[in-house]
Amino acid sequence: MPKYEAGDYIKVEFPDKEKGIGEWMWVRVDHSDDEQRLVFGSLDNQPIVNPDDLHLGQNLAISYDNIRQHKKASEFNKQ
Repeated sequence: MPKYEAGDYIKVEFPDKEKGIGEWMWVRVDHSDDEQRLVFGSLDNQPIVNPDDLHLGQNLAISYDNIRQHKKASEFNKQ
């Protein structure tokens, strides 16, 4: 079983090198490659800091090293 599965969410920081700040956003997992330590998914937030480089729904490849939080989709529905 892969570490990150389709439908999971990961939180990743996207730095803005010009302003020196970053924005934390959720990426919805499509699939992952444990051997290469990569998660493939789509951006689930509308970016504020990097709107020229990123957009809602954009497909991304994220290194495991850049993941700061991991949740199953069902965890967002818990009260």
